[in-house]
Amino acid sequence: MFNVQYNKVLLHSCCAPCSAAIIECMLKNGIRPTIFYYNPNIYPREEYEIRKAEAIRFVTAQGLDFVDADYDYERWREAVGLEQEPERGKRCLQCFTLRLTETAKYGVEHGFDAFTTTLASSRWKSLEQINEAGRRAAAQYPGIVFWEQNWRKGGLQERRNQLLKEYGFYNQQYCGCEFSMQRLQKNIEGSSCER
Repeated sequence: MFNVQYNKVLLHSCCAPCSAAIIECMLKNGIRPTIFYYNPNIYPREEYEIRKAEAIRFVTAQGLDFVDADYDYERWREAVGLEQEPERGKRCLQCFTLRLTETAKYGVEHGFDAFTTTLASSRWKSLEQINEAGRRAAAQYPGIVFWEQNWRKGGLQERRNQLLKEYGFYNQQYCGCEFSMQRLQKNIEGSSCER
């Protein structure tokens, strides 16, 4: 499936449901990624801990290394801002860039030659924004390549849904940030008022 020759791959993971099929696919293709969990955008802290625990549960079951870059929500708020931006707007690009830059930095410091992200598996995210963020991150850290991959193709979306059921993963209903959570709550309240 892959036309790449990377020795050490660092996989930025946003959550277990988005990561599982990608990790499985990499392993089947002879790539043993190290999983890098850096998601300071997730709100509230309890949500972050649930998502992280699910990611750890899957990654350790595969016998892979898991790097916990830990939680720094205040740094995310200061770096990203743009609270009024819509989903897929400038805030999302800023958020992706922050997270992938941290991934690239860790990758260079620990001898990885490529990094990629499970963000590129979500149909709710802009693949163009994700790739732009990855290229920006790689430009800041020469010596590591951003592996642009559309992780929605090749049956991975269907496999994602199967693994979600097989592992009984917690499946979040919003991207993670407080602004997407607020929109979800407004949509839920709006739909209940119409009944």
